[in-house]
Amino acid sequence: MSSKKSTSHEPSIVSDIGEKKLIKRLLSMSRILQPYSPFFDENYFKSLSDDAALLDIGDEYLVITSDLLLESSHFPTEMSSFQKGMKVVTVNVSDLAAMGAKPIGFVLSLGLPQDLPLEKFDEIMKGVLEGCHTYKMGLMGGDTNQSEELILSGTCLGVVDKKKVLMKEGAAPGDVVAVTGPLGVAAAGFECLFAPPPAQKSLKKQILPSTLKIVVKHALEPLAKLKEGIILAKKGIASAATDITDGLASEIDEIIEASPHNIGVTLFETMIPLIPEVEEVATVLDRNPLDFALYYGEDFELLLTIREDLYEKFKEDLGLIKVGVVTSSGKMEIIDKEGKTNILMKNGYEHFK
Repeated sequence: MSSKKSTSHEPSIVSDIGEKKLIKRLLSMSRILQPYSPFFDENYFKSLSDDAALLDIGDEYLVITSDLLLESSHFPTEMSSFQKGMKVVTVNVSDLAAMGAKPIGFVLSLGLPQDLPLEKFDEIMKGVLEGCHTYKMGLMGGDTNQSEELILSGTCLGVVDKKKVLMKEGAAPGDVVAVTGPLGVAAAGFECLFAPPPAQKSLKKQILPSTLKIVVKHALEPLAKLKEGIILAKKGIASAATDITDGLASEIDEIIEASPHNIGVTLFETMIPLIPEVEEVATVLDRNPLDFALYYGEDFELLLTIREDLYEKFKEDLGLIKVGVVTSSGKMEIIDKEGKTNILMKNGYEHFK
């Protein structure tokens, strides 16, 4: 089948609709499964379009998520085998963090080229085990198979109090929109790693070695904000939450779409946390640093909405940074440095596009 996008009016291949609409298509088909499990409740069906699935096991939800990483799509050549193993754990745990869940186990499936050196296999597994140790859970098993390229597919299980689970749907007008840390750092790192040869020369000449080290480390060694997610859930203070994997704008759109009400969000450009190293990389590459935060992703910070009084009470303890407010406009907007209000496009990273 051709990989080119269809030019007909009706979509006929997956790249015509992209990852998010593809998932919605799958979810609409899965509704027929409703009668088949005693563990399904109202939140189960809501969770299918959230960061992880929720199964009712009594006073708690069993929280389940899965992520697949491909050598050709997710692993820069500069990423070590150890870092690859660690990342497949982190991307899964980040989904649990977004739900406020405590990890209890990890299942790993590997697609391995037959000529993969055993040394690299060992390093991948050391990374996986280090990830499990970092997030305090066990490796429970998995599967292996032969493949043309390296494929790491993880499934993570966690638990959360049913009354405390974090979901995307609860944002209300007047809530503060906050994040748990600086944005765009990983994006700056990937831009450095993937820059064409002429830009690579400029980077090495004009960027401080310490800057390069910081941004590349964020790109190659992300960490999930698990502690923050669990605390947010235990305290019951976030009205909505998700993790930032596809860019701030895209994740905000997800929170707006999940709400049963006609909400919107207004961001303030001057409040979006950009560290000096991100500004430095953007300047050398002649890029807008704001785009790194809004549209790139891979930050793995948490995005949440929270009542203003609770934000003021807990912002110091949790390191929360206000970036905007929830409105009743039904629009996603950003107020720039000059005070002008602009419509914010939602384009974040999306597979199949």
